[in-house]
Amino acid sequence: MFYKKNDEGYHSRVKGIDQKTLIYGERTLLAEFRLAKGSILPKHSHPNEQTGYLISGHMIFTVGDKRYDAQAGDSWCIPMNAPHSAEIVEDSVAVEVFSPLREDYLPDKK
Repeated sequence: MFYKKNDEGYHSRVKGIDQKTLIYGERTLLAEFRLAKGSILPKHSHPNEQTGYLISGHMIFTVGDKRYDAQAGDSWCIPMNAPHSAEIVEDSVAVEVFSPLREDYLPDKK
């Protein structure tokens, strides 16, 4: 499978946070997020390990009871089932890999 960049297919699951699945296989899924300044990703958890890279912007993550200040070039790995949230300090773009793949992010599961 190969993905060619385009600006179609973004979905807003939370106000100010647009997500697009770029590509996926049997065990992993790669997603891009466009996050607007001032947005909040509410506390949640899921049965997927989540590894990410902040391409641009500034975010503050809370994982469990610890806070992490992420700026462009920083990366993270959030364990499976770990409660986490994020505050978007500046307009940001991030990419994340989920394993096992997030079924709710598959293109036909909008």
